[in-house]
Amino acid sequence: MSNQDLEDFLNEKVEKYNQPEFIETDPIQVPKQFIKKENIEIAGFLAATIAWGNRAAIIKNALRLMAMLDNQPHDFVLNASEEELNRLQKFVHRTFNGNDCIYFIRSLRNIYKNREGLQTVFENGYQTEESVKSALAHFYSVFFETKGERTRKHISNVNKGASAKRLNMYLRWMCRSDKSGVDFGLWNGIPQRALMLPLDLHTGNVGRKLGLLQRRSNDWKAVEEITAFLREFDPNDPIKYDFALFGLGVFEKF
Repeated sequence: MSNQDLEDFLNEKVEKYNQPEFIETDPIQVPKQFIKKENIEIAGFLAATIAWGNRAAIIKNALRLMAMLDNQPHDFVLNASEEELNRLQKFVHRTFNGNDCIYFIRSLRNIYKNREGLQTVFENGYQTEESVKSALAHFYSVFFETKGERTRKHISNVNKGASAKRLNMYLRWMCRSDKSGVDFGLWNGIPQRALMLPLDLHTGNVGRKLGLLQRRSNDWKAVEEITAFLREFDPNDPIKYDFALFGLGVFEKF
């Protein structure tokens, strides 16, 4: 199909899937439980971190983790005692275990006590209008400032070519907003035109079938390639097409 036909087709799918009903089957429902900004940020980050595998299991385990944080993630991050932190040893989601979880809380404590919070860390790293790559790289370096067991496999390193699907999804949640109200749009220091597609198996396969992506690997170069194509359709909000590509892949088995 022509580029115009493809744009029309994708816009139709965005309209279909970028709806409040989407929240019911998506991990974004986890931060949607909260009102306080810092609770949304932390709940969203932790939910995004474990967002791989079965979606129902992701949501179930993320909500269980929130309960283990007393459903007050910001307060828990700042004030949990060693005894309370050790409760998290029981948490597991696939390869993300209790030790990883405790390290994440310690690192988030450093970020909120010494780095002014997640928003500031990401926004301090943002350098260019074209991409959030520098923000993701800066976040990676700050996150692992904390001494202790290193759980680096659970945070993507874009400087090593990772697609950073979960971090890009998290930035979509935090930075993007529109009339549908699915994404939060809490942060305004990173423009949504700079966001990059959360590339995974589904969006990658659909992108290739539609001719949006030629590269075979789902790596950072593929993220740049497909996002550049999507910017031709909407330079100010290219990542709205995440809803279309994901919906086609997961719900329509395109």
